[in-house]
Amino acid sequence: MLTRANLASNAAALVEAWRFTSRDIVLHTLPLFHIHACSSPSTPYWRRDRPVAAAEIRRRTDPAAPAAGDGVHGVPTHYTRLLQLPALNREATIGMRLFVSGSAPLPAETHREFAQRTGHAILERYGMTETLIITSNPVEGLRKPGSVGAPLPGIAVRVAREASGAEAHAEVGSIEVKGPNVFAGYWQDPGKTRDEFTADGWFKTGDLGYVDGEGYVHIVGRAKDLVISGGYNVYPKEVETELDALPGVLESAVFGVPHPDLGEGVTAAVVLQPAALLSEADIIDAIKARLARYKVPKRVLLIEELPRNPMGKVQKNRLRAAFASLYGSKPAGPAT
Repeated sequence: MLTRANLASNAAALVEAWRFTSRDIVLHTLPLFHIHACSSPSTPYWRRDRPVAAAEIRRRTDPAAPAAGDGVHGVPTHYTRLLQLPALNREATIGMRLFVSGSAPLPAETHREFAQRTGHAILERYGMTETLIITSNPVEGLRKPGSVGAPLPGIAVRVAREASGAEAHAEVGSIEVKGPNVFAGYWQDPGKTRDEFTADGWFKTGDLGYVDGEGYVHIVGRAKDLVISGGYNVYPKEVETELDALPGVLESAVFGVPHPDLGEGVTAAVVLQPAALLSEADIIDAIKARLARYKVPKRVLLIEELPRNPMGKVQKNRLRAAFASLYGSKPAGPAT
């Protein structure tokens, strides 16, 4: 349940953080059924005290169509597809002020290549349905590849250790949020609402991450996607970052499936760039020097595309279900 106060507070925070003015025009290509489309690209422009000059809503994303506007709000898939266009360069984006990405992790390689091609550093932010937008890289200042930035004005973020619940410093733990942006609860489900908040009133996001020395938040994955292999915790994003950095790799997804010896086997699904000739053995050999041995995938599955939902998020549950018997062991339970 999102209240008017939730929406208004987040709109005010975004206006301040992203330097919106009445001259801004948003290019809106996100599906309107999703909270991403109904929050950051929309609510700041609906404010009566800081109206936007215009908003262009497109039925579908057309990378070849002209981007006439000041701000683009997209998901990582938008940017990876734009990078496939030879015409994407500094001249094509000279009139744009802000490129924002959310809803799924933006690969660091995509961030770097987009900046090199266009001169614009994509601004990555972090949010969810229950909290709207939580953190953002700065409009003015360093936008760190692989980071979702610092908390927005009026919003607090802490990282808690799983075991004790104590706040962790520069350590991976559970991300918790508090502020006027946090929802009023789940509709007609007080039990779930109660379970998703700590005793002292912080909302448990279900994401794992850490805060670096400069206050930037880094997400390493969903708690449910954590792979425990041979008793070691493997955070998928760390492995995906190394895979995505390999020449010839377009994108990857790392997940765990039942393994008769290790409990879960670290597994990677990889999509190659056009004309790349990498094999499974090539990829495994290439990342052995980059990762601890227990983090190296036992198998690398070369597939044509990763399964995604309409917002571009990779559906790892479908990957886990499809490859549940990969290592010859039966899954512990039905895939969800």
